[in-house]
Amino acid sequence: MRKTGVAIAAVLFVLSFAAAGFAAEPAGKSPAKAEPPSWKTSSLVEETATVQAIDQSTRMVTLKGPKGNAVTFKASEEVRNLAQVKVGDEVKFAYYRSLAVRVLKKGEAFPAAGESAAMARAKPGEMPAGVVGTETSVNATITAIDKKAKTVTLKGEDGKSVTVTPLRPEKLDEVKAGDRLVISYTEAIAVSVEKAEKKK
Repeated sequence: MRKTGVAIAAVLFVLSFAAAGFAAEPAGKSPAKAEPPSWKTSSLVEETATVQAIDQSTRMVTLKGPKGNAVTFKASEEVRNLAQVKVGDEVKFAYYRSLAVRVLKKGEAFPAAGESAAMARAKPGEMPAGVVGTETSVNATITAIDKKAKTVTLKGEDGKSVTVTPLRPEKLDEVKAGDRLVISYTEAIAVSVEKAEKKK
């Protein structure tokens, strides 16, 4: 897992306070006692394109989108079973991203931070398909909040600090100096190809 610094933490923290483009998911609350605040936002975009042309010798593929726009690209060697793809087949794309911020409880230690990636591909003989995803986790401590200037200063585990302005500064009322944050960002892209005769 590759380590990440306070600059990444700052970017993710700013994004976590901006609901635009994400669907907010309210954090759960315990009736027994007040829990530290947390936020999670996510979005899922799905699109379908049609194979308009394909050259198996050069691995050049042309896809036509739902609005008639076309794009031509060379399929890398990582794309298995390209020979299975024919003109008219449908290519489905799904792009998912989520962003979560959690304030640690008093005495709770920072978890391991860094960046990890995962990939899966279709088995030989199957229609081409695959998914690739990355997860970035960053730890930071709020060292200062200036509500008049609408800024917050974050200090990473490397000791470096950065001051940022959240896109939704009113959310600063939910945190305070000294709060320790775990910020996680997940991004995944899935692609699959379906035979034209499966269209209904």
